[in-house]
Amino acid sequence: MDILEHSLLVLHFVGLASILGGVLVQITAFKTGTARVLPAILHGAWLQLATGLGLVLVLEFGTDETVNNAKIGVKLLVLVVITVLALINRKKEKVAAWLVPMIGALTLVNIIIAVFWK
Repeated sequence: MDILEHSLLVLHFVGLASILGGVLVQITAFKTGTARVLPAILHGAWLQLATGLGLVLVLEFGTDETVNNAKIGVKLLVLVVITVLALINRKKEKVAAWLVPMIGALTLVNIIIAVFWK
């Protein structure tokens, strides 16, 4: 089970890096108003969703660890918002100026929740 758990965790981090990387690549586009939702952002969100759910299942049913369901619920809600924003705006050449920075901010909120909420 450890190999599966660690593999899912690595993939979860890859999804996180994909979302943040897609946002950070567009910092200059924020200033010009030409930012858009890159495929990396959407794919990272889907990867985070799949691996996050997998991690919860492995921890709940494969180990003696308990999962903080309130924490997982809040993180899931934030990730669903990120995924829906990315999904709705993925084909637009130009999105609202607040959208991509908001996706980055929500991703950082999820990191903060993961680290500080025990």
